[in-house]
Amino acid sequence: MTTSVREIDADATYADLCARTDGAPAGSSWGVFENPDRGTANFAGPRQVREAAALVDRGAVFALDYPLGAFDPPMARSRTAPKHTIVSAHAESRDDLLDGFYLQASSHLDGLRHRRVSGHGFYDGVPDGEIVAATPPLGIQAWSQDPIVGRGVLIDLDGLFAERGRPLDHPRGPAIDAADLDAALIRQGCEIREGDLVLVHTGWANWYLGASDEERDEVRTGRRSTGFAQSRELPQWLWDNKIALFATDTFAVEVLPVLPGSPFAESAPEDAGMMHQELIGKLGVPLGELWNLTALAEDSRRTHSWDALVTVKPLNFVGGVGSPCNATAVR
Repeated sequence: MTTSVREIDADATYADLCARTDGAPAGSSWGVFENPDRGTANFAGPRQVREAAALVDRGAVFALDYPLGAFDPPMARSRTAPKHTIVSAHAESRDDLLDGFYLQASSHLDGLRHRRVSGHGFYDGVPDGEIVAATPPLGIQAWSQDPIVGRGVLIDLDGLFAERGRPLDHPRGPAIDAADLDAALIRQGCEIREGDLVLVHTGWANWYLGASDEERDEVRTGRRSTGFAQSRELPQWLWDNKIALFATDTFAVEVLPVLPGSPFAESAPEDAGMMHQELIGKLGVPLGELWNLTALAEDSRRTHSWDALVTVKPLNFVGGVGSPCNATAVR
């Protein structure tokens, strides 16, 4: 049985989305949300905000981003750290000037302009001609003018693999299965709720920042990074759980290089079958990369508390493709 456009809404399953025959890409949530510029951030509404606010009892605050220039040298060679110059109009004043400021060079959000669906267009069918500088459609400002706030859940994959006796070997860039998310949640004794902001701790960013120059050069040269295996299971997990935002402490969320046999090799040939098209261009998921989850994970392990109020307010940059995440967790 095929699925028509009239049957597609936020209650649809990922299987329903993959069965679309209405002209929208299979596996997409195009046409589902009243405010498509926010994508799956729409799942985190007022109820989720109120419930998340009730989690705060200690007043412990955790910054979830690294400094702008932390990843220097960067994994993405084009995204260099910004050069900071302090300028002065007169002897009693100072102002900042950033040169070469790549908004996705450190802890950031990939916006819905970041990846087009090959052969179809940008998320929700927004025409290419509207994806230009300073125009609002799908711009990062949609998550700044209406910030993403809700229950953040820390999923400690680093702890899971260590307990299994197979710690993640970050220099080799292992692939992680979507099923590991559920295994970690069971280990932690917590459940996912609709509208959650999921924060995946692998330890990769902390490892990279502490690695030797030789280790960093090796993984940069090989463009090799720990991440999720390219599969249908991860977009299915995200959509069927109605996840509002998905952030990791890895370079690209998904494993690099792309695994041989990626199911997206033919549909996303421009990047060798990466999942970014499926997650951003089709589902509309705010993707967080290079987040600083170390302190939050340490606190979670110590207190056996895995959720928190999380606020995410990227730059109010109309038409932006991405932005520093400016994310905070409060417990």
